[in-house]
Order: sequence, then C-alpha cells, then structure tokens
Amino acid sequence: MRAKFLILFLLIVPNFIGLAADKKAYEIYNHKGKKVDFDKVLKATTEKQYVFFGEYHNNPIIHWLQFELMRELHANHSKHFMIGAEMFEADNQFIIEEYLSDLISDKNFQDEVRLWPNYNTDYKPILEYAKKYGIDFIATNIPRRYANMVYKKGLNSLTSLTDLAKSYIAPLDKFEFDSTITCYKALIGSMGEHSGGDRLAKAQALKDATMAHFILKATKDDPKAVFMHLNGAYHSDNYQGIVHYLKKEIESDKILTISCVEQKDVNRLEEQNENIADFIICIPSTMTKTH
Repeated sequence: MRAKFLILFLLIVPNFIGLAADKKAYEIYNHKGKKVDFDKVLKATTEKQYVFFGEYHNNPIIHWLQFELMRELHANHSKHFMIGAEMFEADNQFIIEEYLSDLISDKNFQDEVRLWPNYNTDYKPILEYAKKYGIDFIATNIPRRYANMVYKKGLNSLTSLTDLAKSYIAPLDKFEFDSTITCYKALIGSMGEHSGGDRLAKAQALKDATMAHFILKATKDDPKAVFMHLNGAYHSDNYQGIVHYLKKEIESDKILTISCVEQKDVNRLEEQNENIADFIICIPSTMTKTH
C-alpha cells in the first residue's frame, strides 16, 4: 500500500509544482514593455531625488514592494532619505512627529489621525520602519475637508479660510489649473463641466499641487535628499498629477516614477499600459485584495 501511495505521490506532485511555477505574483517592465528585475529598478534610482511609487491601494504585492524599495533606498542614502504619503493629511503632521518621537502611544495616534481602513496591513509597517530608524515621514496630502470644499463650492471658497488652514494647502496665489492635462480632462469629461466635473478636477489638481508643495518643502534644505512618495497611481501616471506640479520647480531628470497595472496575463505588458511610468509592475487581476 505504501509503495502504491508513494508512486501516486511522485506522479501527481510534479504536476502541481509545475502549475504553481507558472503562476507569477508580478512582473516588472520598463516603460517600453521590456521585462526587468527589481535590481534594475533600484539601479535606476541612482541620481534620482524623487521616487514616486504609484499604487493600487488594496494590492498586497505593491505594498510589499514599496516596503522593500524603502529599505534599499534607506540603506543607500541613510540620513538623507525621507518618505511621504498621500494617505496622511498635512494637518496631522505634528501628530505623526509626536508618534515617531515616542511621545504618544499607538492608540492615541490611531485615534486622532484620519487613517485609511487598510492602515494596519499596508501603511503601518512603513511608518513603524520610519519610527525605528528615525526617518522623516511627511504627510503630504491636503486635508480632505478642504478638497471637499473645492468640489462642493469651488476653488474660491478657500479664500475664506484662516492663514493656519491655508498653511496645509499649496499656496493658492501660485496654484494654476490646466484643464487640458489628460488626468484632469478625463474627470471633467466623465461628469461634464456643469455637473461638478470641473470642480472635481480642480480638487484633484489642488491635491496634486499640495503634495508637490510639501515634498519640495521637505527637501529644500538638503541637496542630497532622496524622497520616496507613496500615492495612488492616478496621481503620478503619465508623469502628470503631482509630477506635473513638481516639474514646475525642479528638473524632470531628478524624478523616477513607478506604477502598477492589473492584467489577466502578466507575461506580456499590454500596449495601453506602456509608457505610463518609468517602471510598471504588472499584477494578476485575480490577486488577493487587502480590503
């Protein structure tokens, strides 16, 4: 009996192993659609000052790769490395700093900061790494209540805010909105200019401008600074969004972008997914979600 079981085991298991070997969790491509490895991405960060990691917020593979890239950049740049994220709003910066300095507890931090529902699984490991190694962590996003004001009442509604409130937003006197940029034009087109599409696009643009503003503010005093930013892929795809506003102040060759896409087959990057970033991480559309 044992002999028969062993023979059956040896016949079946290789088939399962072969099946598993064909299932890849991800592939990385350059902007032209050529397969590359993680080391190629890391090498490309050399001489770059701003690294944008565009994500799908609920994808575990992306969050793992973000963590690994963060560790490598920190190892390479030590005290000059800093990290920031769309998922934290600028008016919570002082609470983040209190937590990183171990002045307040994790419970107080989580109770008082407006955290995303997947914080504990996807962003807490990164924040805890920053805490452990004394890395500056920057909350870059506009407080959502002010973005909502723009969507509901228009951009001019922000002029009634106090100076303190305005300090959490990109300078309004310098903010320019370009409705011809693809990512904003698509928002207007999806809703119509007179049904809120224009206001929604301006709210998104002000988010992007604010994130660029706080990234630049964090790095202005350190010419060797290397800033890794986590944001939804929308905010940096096609070198638009945050990158559009950042390029108003710095040379584009200091910027590297990473994005992600989901495909049924990850073994070849589909043509419509080429050129959206310097590197594109292709993930199976069946991949588990974190929330």
